[in-house]
Amino acid sequence: MATYTLPELPYDYSALAPVISPEIIELHHDKHHAAYVKGANDTLEQLAEARDKDAWGSINGLEKNLAFHLSGHILHSIYWHNMTGDGGGEPLEKDGVGELADAIAESFGSFAKFKAQLTKAAATTQGSGWGVLAYEPVSGRLIVEQVYDHQGNVGQGSVPVLVFDAWEHAFYLQYKNQKVDFIEAMWQVVNWQDVAKRYASAKERANILLPAP
Repeated sequence: MATYTLPELPYDYSALAPVISPEIIELHHDKHHAAYVKGANDTLEQLAEARDKDAWGSINGLEKNLAFHLSGHILHSIYWHNMTGDGGGEPLEKDGVGELADAIAESFGSFAKFKAQLTKAAATTQGSGWGVLAYEPVSGRLIVEQVYDHQGNVGQGSVPVLVFDAWEHAFYLQYKNQKVDFIEAMWQVVNWQDVAKRYASAKERANILLPAP
């Protein structure tokens, strides 16, 4: 039995139009995300075979593949729920997400400054990658990370709460090579209720990480 499975979308393919077309959602979820799930499961099987045979010639590549595919699966699983056709704007106390709004203001100075940083981080990622808002448990603050591929250039222990996919497969069919336009449009579909729940959950689990003395 496979360890990882492709989650169902929380909405239909057309739910995020016109920001993201139904065709992109279908291909992105059913093909690209599914490939990361398969890649993670295949790599786990290959690692099990290596253990059984005590054959470690491919260990570096296998560990890299596992990190790549597993991180791709996790980030995409967050990505789908981070978006809603009824989203956008900014988190506000009147919408029940005041704790998140306060944390953003404390960590970045204002929502506008946070939005500018995450937009730039996602839009200027070289090659394939993500812009990520993460909870950093050592400082107890929110940080923006520019993630290369799915797993590179991240702080150990940080928990993603909002992710912007900046891989070409996320936007090229609709936005061509205008990644900046896609990232700007993404703000229209952010599901702040989901982001707030992830932030609250990350804070509750923060004591799991033991900081260095």
